[in-house]
Amino acid sequence: MKKEIPITGMSCAACAVNVENALKQHPGVASATVNYATHSVMVTAVHELDLIGMKEVVQHEGYDLIIEDIQAEELERMKDEEYKRLKFNTISAGVLAFPVFVIGMFWMHMPFGNVIMWVLTTPVLLYFGRLFFINAYKQARIFKANMDTLVALSTGIAYVYSTFNTFFPEWLISRGLEPHVYFEAAAIIIFFILLGRLMETGAKAGTGEALKKLMGLQPHEVTVTKDGEETIKKTEEVQIGEEIIIRPGQKIPLDGKVVSGESFVNESMLTGEPLPVRKILGAKVFAGTINEKGSFTFTAIQVGKDTLLAQIIERIKEAQGSKAPVQYLVDKIAGIFVPIVLIISVITLLIWGFSGVEDSWLRGMLSMITVLVIACPCALGLATPTAVIAAIGKGAKLGMLIKDAESLEQGKEIDTLLLDKTGTVTEGKPQVIATHFEGINEEQIGGILKSIEAKSEHPLALAVVDHYRSYSTPPITSFQSHTGNGVSAQIEEDKYWIGKAGWLKTQGIGYNENFKTHVSTQLDKGNIIIYVARNHEMIGFITIADPIKKTSKAAIKKIQALGIQVHIISGDQQKTVRHIANELGIKEYKGEMMPEDKARYVKTLQKKGHLVAMAGDGINDSEALTLSNVSIAMGHGSDIAMDVAKVTLIHSDLMQIPKFLNLSNKAVSVIHQNLFWAFIYNLIGIPIAAGVLYPAFGFLLNPMIAGAAMALSSVSVVTNSLRLK
Repeated sequence: MKKEIPITGMSCAACAVNVENALKQHPGVASATVNYATHSVMVTAVHELDLIGMKEVVQHEGYDLIIEDIQAEELERMKDEEYKRLKFNTISAGVLAFPVFVIGMFWMHMPFGNVIMWVLTTPVLLYFGRLFFINAYKQARIFKANMDTLVALSTGIAYVYSTFNTFFPEWLISRGLEPHVYFEAAAIIIFFILLGRLMETGAKAGTGEALKKLMGLQPHEVTVTKDGEETIKKTEEVQIGEEIIIRPGQKIPLDGKVVSGESFVNESMLTGEPLPVRKILGAKVFAGTINEKGSFTFTAIQVGKDTLLAQIIERIKEAQGSKAPVQYLVDKIAGIFVPIVLIISVITLLIWGFSGVEDSWLRGMLSMITVLVIACPCALGLATPTAVIAAIGKGAKLGMLIKDAESLEQGKEIDTLLLDKTGTVTEGKPQVIATHFEGINEEQIGGILKSIEAKSEHPLALAVVDHYRSYSTPPITSFQSHTGNGVSAQIEEDKYWIGKAGWLKTQGIGYNENFKTHVSTQLDKGNIIIYVARNHEMIGFITIADPIKKTSKAAIKKIQALGIQVHIISGDQQKTVRHIANELGIKEYKGEMMPEDKARYVKTLQKKGHLVAMAGDGINDSEALTLSNVSIAMGHGSDIAMDVAKVTLIHSDLMQIPKFLNLSNKAVSVIHQNLFWAFIYNLIGIPIAAGVLYPAFGFLLNPMIAGAAMALSSVSVVTNSLRLK
């Protein structure tokens, strides 16, 4: 059995590891993969899932599982409320922390300054930042520590010590020491860490939107017909074999087979191809696709979780779960950093305490606080998010929306780029790209073609009408649509036929051999040919294709110049894809690919050791996008592709991809610089805070200076990140 279960209470990637390890050790669990990005775990069990047992195991670790079956909408509402609470706490903490910082750093001798700072700092720690202390306590109960532990200890000790000095200053004064307070350090630390969490949560917000929209493609109610009577039913209640009526504009609710009527159905959400598909008796239809023109009845052959749409949804869920949890370097290091700092602070206290110097234990306590304050992971916590926010802001100005740090980091490493054809490399809309007529002026025939095709329901007719949109139209008599073949009409004394060559032949119209060479060239390119005849004589043809975007060729050359191999994968016919690939100088291409084929192609390349980026615009690309290391969606494409993808190109221009790769390079460089300086600061600051310079120079770092150093380290990190602007 396999089940995706939401998790609550996780605050860092280390928490995801704790939950995963706990579940893996639970009897009956074959595998457990925690996805920190979606705050969920995909659990596979040998037999039936022991949900209550798993919940208890996770609760013991200080987290929780939502094992009740709740709707996706309810889960999204809960996440939204959690985000709003975090936002309120962050803003409130910032409003109170700012005056504390100003007083503590510049007006520390103002009347009642310490009391004012205590009044403002208390709610910051004990209310707006209470989760740090609650989580630290939960971890302490099971003898574990995480980032919350360090934040809670450093701010808690600084707060308790400062509170004591505010109300009982005489105790230190009588011993010849000045009763400093460190409220500004405690308040600012809580605010900065909350801000980091808010930014992280914001980046991950809407992870469930893609699946929610996919599920929304299936209508909730259907019209079932039996013995000529129509009844409304819920989609989930429909059984295999029942007949369902579909009218123009309606979404098809289930997979089935047409039993009466005919129409054109837009299947672009599955195939990615722009042309609606003609559905006649016996043709298959799929859930989530949209009926365009006619009405028809089909019998349900796949219901519930067996429909193609449901299978795509399930595969995307599994693909999201199979990816490694978001690896924030800071959280991985914190797993070692926190206990080491705690050990150093205790050793500092003990060495000072037994040193025999005057007020040894007091000095030891001050040094311990200084170590905890100076070692607070503020700079580490800001190193990645500030660089990411600066890069995301710059990306937005350049016309690209970037979702998270992971895609920025991996953008630098990719060696293979997969491009969907329709709507990504090409315009994604059928257009007339060439016309050829003999024995008639195109100015004259253009208006006639527009007049006739304007009455047709066929999607290709729209391309012809659009091509001749500025032409004036003569009146038509006796228009006739010959479904699946073409149209005919009488204009004054002339009879016109527009359609397939085979159909024209049945009308007694012979093929014009003068067109053979031109037509052959166009068909080799995978283009569509519509023939035109007048009074039983073929007078010309129209070539319709999906043209390549103007910037695609130059963009692909730039990407290839970076040493990245480019592939085209498409649901379109092989010869069309081959022509496009040759035109763009791409050696690797695949046509006639279904959504699962694209996903399999990504996995195959990854197994060979490639880091794969995928750019696409349709629902048919969503599974492959989810599996790729860096997923890129075109801005004009489906909401599903944009939700699944980590990068969205607003202008749908491939020229944005080399820009993204350049931005990724610079952002990663800044992140590494930030982390380097944050670590250097800690490596130098912690020993000085512990008092290593005291024996030789008599220098002991004041916790107040430690607080300033901590703030300075954060400012340097933020300033470095702003260079990305």
